[in-house]
Amino acid sequence: MKNKQVCLASRPSGWVTPENFSVREAEIGEPGDGEVLVKNLFMSVDPYMRGRMNDVKSYIPPFQLGDVLQAGVVGEVVSSKYDELSEGDHVTGMLGWENYSIADGRTLRKLPPTKAPLSWHLGILGMPGMTAYVGLTQIAEAKSGEHLFVSAASGAVGSVVGQLGKILGCRVAGSAGSDEKVALLREEFGYDAAFNYKSSDSLLQSVQEVCPQGVDVSFENVGGEQMEAVLWCMRDFGRIALCGMIADYNAEEPPPGPRGMMLMIGRRLTMRGFIVTDHPEACEEYVVKAIQWIADGKLKYRETITEGVENAPQAFIDLLKGGKTGKQIVQLA
Repeated sequence: MKNKQVCLASRPSGWVTPENFSVREAEIGEPGDGEVLVKNLFMSVDPYMRGRMNDVKSYIPPFQLGDVLQAGVVGEVVSSKYDELSEGDHVTGMLGWENYSIADGRTLRKLPPTKAPLSWHLGILGMPGMTAYVGLTQIAEAKSGEHLFVSAASGAVGSVVGQLGKILGCRVAGSAGSDEKVALLREEFGYDAAFNYKSSDSLLQSVQEVCPQGVDVSFENVGGEQMEAVLWCMRDFGRIALCGMIADYNAEEPPPGPRGMMLMIGRRLTMRGFIVTDHPEACEEYVVKAIQWIADGKLKYRETITEGVENAPQAFIDLLKGGKTGKQIVQLA
């Protein structure tokens, strides 16, 4: 048996293209002391990966040319030389874009018992769900009765943010990239109001229409012109949780703006970026709560599944272009 792998062939300039990836086959290998061989079942593609394709210093090291790319993966232990994991255990961790990975057992987390599908541990029970919870409760400290706005609201993180906002007692509004996604926000994820930013003649006017009383908490996934429009609608002592800025990920030069930053002084606003892995206790707390919220029907979830590791590059490109709904997953086995 061979191990099919996807590697970084070249660094993109602007938008990612299929030519930035290469596919190869390698031997599967055997785990050493303290290591585990995992058969990868599902992997996640996420917007933050675009930054890792650049050769720049950040909170996480960049991908290296010629190396296998990394992603959040759910897999099954095939063989183990790590005492705390056994053959047949389901685990999650940062593994390769490949069919089999060998990993230090200490870097893997054994999945808790739940009736949820395994792939959900990469979405609503994984990093996107944890990110939504940390950003909303730890960074923005959203409270009952407040007005919450979420950009990229139908995505893997945004769809959870809105639902958590409703659980907390907030009024929730957001933006998405199609009329179908806007309908999904209202009808399935419980958003009070939403608009299609691609058909909006004025982003500022659209935000004002869905948030007529202003915005107390902004959960920012997009940046750019959308962030600027929301900034003008922030209420006194509002908080902005900076989760992502996908509008700028493929820019060849850093874009100017947003304009209106003087507002932060007079309205006493707080803006804070965050990385979910800095909050491990909150992440563990979220998973326990989310399992119960799902069982109670309070949290709903959508995912798009692409089959085959060789199709992961296109799934990633489609994600960056906003062509998918919910969490983008690649099924490997």
